[in-house]
Amino acid sequence: MLELLQYTFFQHALIGSLLASIACGIIGTYIVTRRLVFISGGITHASFGGIGIALYSGLPPILCAAIFSLFSALGIQWLSTRRDMREDSAIAVFWTFGMAIGIIFSFLASGFTTDLSSFLFGNILTISNTDLCLLGAIAVILAIIFTLFLHQIISIAFDKEFAQSQKIPVTFLEYLLMLCIAITIVACLRMVGIVLAISLLTIPQMTANLFTFKFKNMIWLSIVIGFISCIGGLLLSYWLNVPSGATIIFFSILIYVGCKIENVMVKTK
Repeated sequence: MLELLQYTFFQHALIGSLLASIACGIIGTYIVTRRLVFISGGITHASFGGIGIALYSGLPPILCAAIFSLFSALGIQWLSTRRDMREDSAIAVFWTFGMAIGIIFSFLASGFTTDLSSFLFGNILTISNTDLCLLGAIAVILAIIFTLFLHQIISIAFDKEFAQSQKIPVTFLEYLLMLCIAITIVACLRMVGIVLAISLLTIPQMTANLFTFKFKNMIWLSIVIGFISCIGGLLLSYWLNVPSGATIIFFSILIYVGCKIENVMVKTK
């Protein structure tokens, strides 16, 4: 471990892990509490459309993925509020559209690129200073939003109808949080990729939920569990010489399973 710390790419990976754990811990707690996992999956896969267009046109992949994700988040939220369309149908429209566009333009791009592989499956060892700045900015923005609107967000997460009766700006906050989900997903693509990004936003939070039901405590515990998962996954990736994105999620699942077994054993005593 100490030998790895002398390498710049590993230092970046550690900083990125911490920042991503903070961002995902904050917004992921809202996702799990509000039961928006499927919506987040739709946004994640819709971002592939932006990646495909970027690879074909030569534009920055993160920028194109962000644009696709933001419009998908707004579209899903808008369609979900309409009475003539079910929420799961709205998600399916953007999910499949983004994947279809991504596949078409990736095929039209000249050859298979390493960028496509890293965005699909992630490689935390390739994150740059720009990625770190993006993750840091998102972590700060989320911290500010959740500090200013924590009680309103909790009300919306647990009881939307009650929040509306209390004159809370539910629609505004829902759109704002959907945009936060979209940009957080895009920022984490370098780490774990499109295929696994949703796991980083849900598994640490599910693990935290085994020990506490308080929203604030879930956030803090999710951040800690997420960071431990990233460190463990990084080391496992180094020892086994396998993709880091997959090992991070694999390690987080091991933590969840271990905590779940312990939780069940305690309750049965």
